[in-house]
Amino acid sequence: MTQAETSLLTRIEQAAGSGSTAITFVGSGAPDRVEWAQLHEEARGVAAALQVRGVAPGDHVALLGPTTRALVTAIQAVWLAGAATVVLPVPMRMASIEEFIAQTRARIRRADSKLLLIDPEFASFIEPQDGDPPLVGFDALVGDPARYERPVDDPSRLAVLQFTSGATADPKGVMLPHSHVIANLDGAAQAGDLRDDDVFVSWLPLYHDMGFIGLLGLPMITGTELILAPPQEFLASPSRWMEWMSEYGATMTAGPNFAYALATRALRRLPELDLSRWRMALSGAEPVDPDTMHAFCEAGARHRFDPAAVYPCFGMAEVAIAGTFPVPGAGLRLDSVDRDTLDMTGVAVPVEDGPGARRLPFLGRAVPGLEIRVCDPLSGKVVDDRQAGELEIRGTSVTPGYYKHPEATAATFHDGWLKTGDLAYLVDGELVLCGRMKDMIIVAGRNVFPEDVERAVADVDGVRAGNVVAFGVEGRRGLETVVVVAETKADDIDPVRVAVAKRVKDAVGLAAGDVVLVSPGTLPKTSSGKLQRSLARTRYLAEELQPA
Repeated sequence: MTQAETSLLTRIEQAAGSGSTAITFVGSGAPDRVEWAQLHEEARGVAAALQVRGVAPGDHVALLGPTTRALVTAIQAVWLAGAATVVLPVPMRMASIEEFIAQTRARIRRADSKLLLIDPEFASFIEPQDGDPPLVGFDALVGDPARYERPVDDPSRLAVLQFTSGATADPKGVMLPHSHVIANLDGAAQAGDLRDDDVFVSWLPLYHDMGFIGLLGLPMITGTELILAPPQEFLASPSRWMEWMSEYGATMTAGPNFAYALATRALRRLPELDLSRWRMALSGAEPVDPDTMHAFCEAGARHRFDPAAVYPCFGMAEVAIAGTFPVPGAGLRLDSVDRDTLDMTGVAVPVEDGPGARRLPFLGRAVPGLEIRVCDPLSGKVVDDRQAGELEIRGTSVTPGYYKHPEATAATFHDGWLKTGDLAYLVDGELVLCGRMKDMIIVAGRNVFPEDVERAVADVDGVRAGNVVAFGVEGRRGLETVVVVAETKADDIDPVRVAVAKRVKDAVGLAAGDVVLVSPGTLPKTSSGKLQRSLARTRYLAEELQPA
């Protein structure tokens, strides 16, 4: 591969000239199908307008707006101008608007943004202050494509500055050069067996790596057909996701576990769809619940969904997106291990499925260009197969670090390997995740994984599925104890609390130290919709949770 081919500019240009494939914007209005070549021509005009405003190679440009044709065009235009994109989260809950404004300004400034490109409907939220970059509306970015001056390819130049969820005052920006993004997307395309007739559907946010780099970036540099919707359209009506898969004969899509739970309910009540072309249903961004995916397959059977399409995988912003992929068509494969042995010793001993077993999905092998290993978090030594430890990654797409955050960068690497913070083990090179190390609850020498508690409580009558968090706090005599916080709409919450406590005891063999039921919509979540255990714990200790 030549140096030019490891630049997003060259790959975008090649894809735009490769045929009549397109990106189709769907949502509340009529579908808007735009061939990649046409979008590229429009992006050249926007890039020319950016250059008139002084944007040059090496600059950083922040973008804020909902998923629209204008946002996607502006994203490509920033790359064409040689600058790096800083795609900012949009507020999913208007009740947190002050927090949204504070986090947005922190990210803009932390990124040293040259400009803030903004959808006009969001302009009123961001009142310019001293120190802010110039604000330019998408509608003002009008330029002549013929005046666009193409910069020289530089694979080492920063392409993406992806901010992780974190403290308002000190967000961490993951740096991803052009070569790293290309290496990861090419690795994902190879591992996932990308085909000329594939059709992607995505409603994932463009400020999150899976939606931005994975499901927008890959089609954009390969010229693959893409159906793109705003996340609000899915959240308002999860059935739309399934209808788009059927209507467009889609083959590939992705979503977190909770999305498949919502889609399952939709499939059970929808008239018959045609999901027969669907060959890859990626599940990532949060732990994969086997029961959720089995229920999805069962509900999809009458719609001709093939269970072999289920595709649990692992990814993270620090490797661009794709970390491990299984073999396409293998479906959901589970490792059934003895729960007590794993909790007490960290060894994953295979057992028959049953009450004492913990079922964990195999997440495949490292995508081409990456290597994975598991190390003892204390000694740093590589451990044997089936011994749990910290997952580490190195390779062609691993970030060089966090922007202007040398302490965090230094703390994240171990002998050149990226420390993920995930507790995992390997089986013949295949990855199995146990949970986040920082979230693990240690009770009397036993490791309790909050995911196990949350899954067990999720289907308790009266609890809002997908809105449960578990964490540890110091209890009596200095011992850690399990606290469960769950959202509920129930009028009588006492029976719900009793049922939750019983379910926790049945699931992990330990009594919950406290069960707190809160009002719907009040559990803290990241901009990408993940529940924030640490923030929920902080609010619990400060008695700031809103009780039902």
